[in-house]
Amino acid sequence: MNYLAHGYRFLDSPLFLVGTAVPDWLSVVNRRVRARSRLVQPVVDATDCNDVRDIGRGILQHHHDDDAFHRCAPFQQMEADLSAQFRRHMPDKYDHRPGFLGHIVVELMLDAALAARDETLLSRYYAAMSSVDSSMIERAVNQMATRQTDRLAWFIDRFLEERFLEDYADDERIFFRINQVLQRVKLPAMEKSAIEVLASARELLLQRGHELLDVVPVADTDRDCA
Repeated sequence: MNYLAHGYRFLDSPLFLVGTAVPDWLSVVNRRVRARSRLVQPVVDATDCNDVRDIGRGILQHHHDDDAFHRCAPFQQMEADLSAQFRRHMPDKYDHRPGFLGHIVVELMLDAALAARDETLLSRYYAAMSSVDSSMIERAVNQMATRQTDRLAWFIDRFLEERFLEDYADDERIFFRINQVLQRVKLPAMEKSAIEVLASARELLLQRGHELLDVVPVADTDRDCA
């Protein structure tokens, strides 16, 4: 799952909401910094700080989401279908991109489908995110992560500034964003012809995205306990 699909249910709880984004933020900031459930849960159980607790619960929700999402049959079917479509544009059997793209494009286009369904959703998502201080988030995450980072607050501010989730509404703009991801993981950019697969994926997720959302549970977070 991507940012919006992880967070759209929790806009009324900004701290919990930012927690749902933390694992993905960390994967961009420094892939060696992880907020794994086995590290987060003890902090959530022991902390006296409600802010840290809510962020930690959001992180745990993210991991609950991903576990259910990636195991479900609709995701695996869509991933396989899109990977096969990308393979037609990238026929080299040693090219790792089709499988990678099949996976992430389902996730990104699910966010696009959610935003298309409710044209106020992205604005409300970014407004809720912006209400939390990025430096406080970094301090909280450093209590739960595999190692310390001093770049998370900087990246959160950039994430809120760039609002790149808005680019998912357009095939050309999401093509550019996906190529940025490929560059980050040291894979070649997509061929321009592959943009037709993005158009196909958009239609697929508009029609079947609800099947993916229906399998994702809301964890027993007990968000309001003292």
